Amino acid sequence: MTHPLRICGLAAGLFFLSPVAEASPVGLWKTFDDDTGQAKALVAIKEERGALSGRIVRLLDPADAPDSRCDACPDERRGQPLVGLLILRNVAPQGAPDTWAGGDILDPEDGKLYRVQLKLSPDNQKLDVRGYIGTPLLGRTQTWQRAEEPRALR
Repeated sequence: MTHPLRICGLAAGLFFLSPVAEASPVGLWKTFDDDTGQAKALVAIKEERGALSGRIVRLLDPADAPDSRCDACPDERRGQPLVGLLILRNVAPQGAPDTWAGGDILDPEDGKLYRVQLKLSPDNQKLDVRGYIGTPLLGRTQTWQRAEEPRALR
């Protein structure tokens, strides 16, 4: 019979040999209204060819009509439905293991485009999303919270 401590030691050894998951903003995030603090939308961030992009996958504010469109958008996104709208694009890792930048973010309420910087919290559950013009010092930050993936999105 195999000794129980030997099995535990083997399991612990396999745990430490397994690759550790890197912290990443890839996943589903809940956004919040700057004025009310109420949940606004779910944004899915994915990585393709080393760059991050994010789309609105669900509107959470009951005041938002489900068929709302981005009438103020300045580019090819003008008139597109908010659900499915690409709001984050071309964001890449920036030196520190928890920071991404270099792309832009769209505010679908006013159609303004901002440069963007993302900073992931140490526990991988919060994402500081800083939109700015020119330099990150001249901008504002929203904190998004990691969300569970609803069954409808699986």
